[in-house]
Amino acid sequence: MPTYEVAERHHIQVDAPADITFDAATRMDLQQSSIVRAIFKARESIMRSHPTRQVERASFIVQMQDIGWGVLAEVPDREIVMGAVTQPWMADVVFRALSPAEFTAFHEPDYVKIAWTLRADPRGPDESVFRTETRVVATDPVARAKFRRYWAFVSPGIIMIRWLSLGPVKADAERRAEARRA
Repeated sequence: MPTYEVAERHHIQVDAPADITFDAATRMDLQQSSIVRAIFKARESIMRSHPTRQVERASFIVQMQDIGWGVLAEVPDREIVMGAVTQPWMADVVFRALSPAEFTAFHEPDYVKIAWTLRADPRGPDESVFRTETRVVATDPVARAKFRRYWAFVSPGIIMIRWLSLGPVKADAERRAEARRA
């Protein structure tokens, strides 16, 4: 997604090899955070959404696939790019996964395409940098206007969720790296 409406990037230095850091990132459970759960509940309440099912406690990637995200690209043990087309301004959001080619070509009006990345870059044999990036592009001016209004409202919560994910990934990866060394 070379052009986009919004890009959010976050990173943290981790004292663990990249493969361990990446694995920790893909297995994180955001539902463990009471703050993250409160942010999701607040959105549901404000938007008057009707959750249709409870997301099972599983790894982050499995949870995201369960709600409709698909894998767009992957570098084993280093990076995964997930994507979906959606109308996030709707009360009951539906994420629709597409193949990488369909995602690139998708231009149906009144939608946004969202892609996000989890990545671990090596910084030597025992260090890495965990990175997350989210990009959003609208398919037309109407969707762009709806998304910008929505983003102005929800971006603080989304940014906080991204930021809150960094610490647990770092802690889990460093714990695993220490166990591997021992």
